[in-house]
Amino acid sequence: MFHPLRVSEVERLTDDSVAVTFAVPPELRDAFRHVPGQHLTLRRSAPATGGGEGTATDPDGPDGPSGEEIRRTYSICSPAAGPGEDPVLRVGIRLVEGGVFSTYALKELLAGDTVDVMEPMGRFLLAPRPGRFAAVVGGSGITPVLSMATTLLEREPGARFCLIRSDRSAASTMFLEEVADLKDRYPDRFQLVTVLSREEQQAGLPSGRLDRPRLTELLPALLPVGEVDGWFLCGPLGLVLGADRALRDLGVDRGRIHQEIFHVDDGRTTGGDDRPAAAPVAARARLTATLDGRSGNWPVQPGESLLDTVLRARSDAPYACKGGVCGTCRAFLAGGEVRMDRNYALEPEETDAGYVLACQSHPVSPEVELDFDR
Repeated sequence: MFHPLRVSEVERLTDDSVAVTFAVPPELRDAFRHVPGQHLTLRRSAPATGGGEGTATDPDGPDGPSGEEIRRTYSICSPAAGPGEDPVLRVGIRLVEGGVFSTYALKELLAGDTVDVMEPMGRFLLAPRPGRFAAVVGGSGITPVLSMATTLLEREPGARFCLIRSDRSAASTMFLEEVADLKDRYPDRFQLVTVLSREEQQAGLPSGRLDRPRLTELLPALLPVGEVDGWFLCGPLGLVLGADRALRDLGVDRGRIHQEIFHVDDGRTTGGDDRPAAAPVAARARLTATLDGRSGNWPVQPGESLLDTVLRARSDAPYACKGGVCGTCRAFLAGGEVRMDRNYALEPEETDAGYVLACQSHPVSPEVELDFDR
């Protein structure tokens, strides 16, 4: 459900990024309490002059058709509110070339404006608990991890957190002061490793990308890899996949690795070249979907996703990126068979349990049933 929230502050972080803080009225405080790692979906209409096709795989793709509703997801960077505390909603937004929402946020959005905001969602989570945790992030992937690390260190005296972050340059690094503050406040429990891909540092690691071979060599030198209770990988697809494979090479169990993709290049799909051929889509199919306790049955039009089928009759169907990245349209496959084109949001345990992304699902069987309520 969307709620109109007033913008209380727009803070410039770098030349191409801002932090936006929303004021939460008393009657919505419970609805907007978040778990570290969750995101917000923001909504606005594209300007009347908008044009172009847009890209569903980008968290902030180019303009859609004139007047089209634009939804974008942005991770919450503020720490989670404790018992009796008012929630603070602050998100980080980086400019994407041609991005209608990020351009609006950086060039037009002002304190006092109102934005439609969906209640916090997401499964890339770290609820505070004792233990040792680590993150590998790139660029704006720092946003949810900042909330995780801050909340964890504030609430769990026995917890430790190692942050390995990659940025293009020092000038492009988001939340530089906030991360430095964590290092000052928790010198014995917070470890920071910074790598710049396009700029040499006076001290620290040499510049260059954090790819699979480099991480396989670097991670054991930084911390006891096998003793880490949870790994959190966030950022561009290449970085996340490289870090995941490096951790697998080092013997880390899949259940300890958590991922969130912030950007997927066009044409990229999950799996390797040896993945099985995709199942053919049914020429004619009908979809039964349950949403908020109400069910409906509709024919699936040629080429459309199951989410688009539902949206033709139910404008309240949940979605944000439509690119298989955010996971907002997650639904349980209660009957039939579908083919997912992309999946960068669901964990293997979720797909094994029968969950799919409606925005990426196409019918393989003549009858398909989805349940958005489970």
